Amino acid sequence: MPFLPPRVLGGLLAAVALTVPVACSDDDSGTEAAPNTFYGPSEDLGDGTVRTFTTVDAEGNPTTVGVRFSAASMDNLTTAVITDPTAPPPPGTMMMIDFPDQASGTVFNHVMVDWNAQGHPPVGVFDKPHFDVHFYMTDMASVMAINPTNPDFAAEAANLPPQQYVPQDYVPDPDGPVPVMGVHMFDSTEAVVPGQYDFTEVLINGAWNGNYTFIEPMITRDYLMTKPTVHEELKQPEAFQKSGYYPTTYDITFDEENQEYVIALGGLTAQTAS
Repeated sequence: MPFLPPRVLGGLLAAVALTVPVACSDDDSGTEAAPNTFYGPSEDLGDGTVRTFTTVDAEGNPTTVGVRFSAASMDNLTTAVITDPTAPPPPGTMMMIDFPDQASGTVFNHVMVDWNAQGHPPVGVFDKPHFDVHFYMTDMASVMAINPTNPDFAAEAANLPPQQYVPQDYVPDPDGPVPVMGVHMFDSTEAVVPGQYDFTEVLINGAWNGNYTFIEPMITRDYLMTKPTVHEELKQPEAFQKSGYYPTTYDITFDEENQEYVIALGGLTAQTAS
């Protein structure tokens, strides 16, 4: 099941290189949701913004990472779609955003937020307007290097991580890898059947070249605008490829005080590579 049309190649690489913001640890809006919450940079989206955040405990240990969409970001979103795989993505369709410095102890490096104005294949499953939110454990350069023009692309896609490092029940997408993302993995216990699947939100995992590389909530715009409250326990792997703080929970909420939709990976727990 391909997720997005191929959109790598020279133009895209150049466009992203020019728009990736520099990480910061201060809230650039002047507000904070909690005393121990720190913000990364923000990107324009619709009539608002999207930004990353990290929450830490009294000792400075990270407890939550996530992204916050301002309420206005749901308005006047671009209707542009990617039709030319050799061209840069239309403005407002893809953002790569650093975390604040306080997330350095976690396994996460940055977030890629994609706005899919008409959804994407497979038809009857994910063809609703929605957001893909990739929490990447690899750096931006490594993600951008996932390019079908690379002669090693197929071999790297086929090199799946050892099963003990993959969350329980997750299996690779049989339709293969997606450029600038990697191999997506679905929960095999959830039946995703075209025409029978009512897509509102789903949690996907991903890998590339032997490594477990991302956690990806996918959420429709319509569902977000209902201001839902979602709390799920994340399925865990048997072992961990690298040391750091990993999430154990996944939440979607609406912050009434700050008027922001919040997508968070919480319950961060220190794990040791084995």
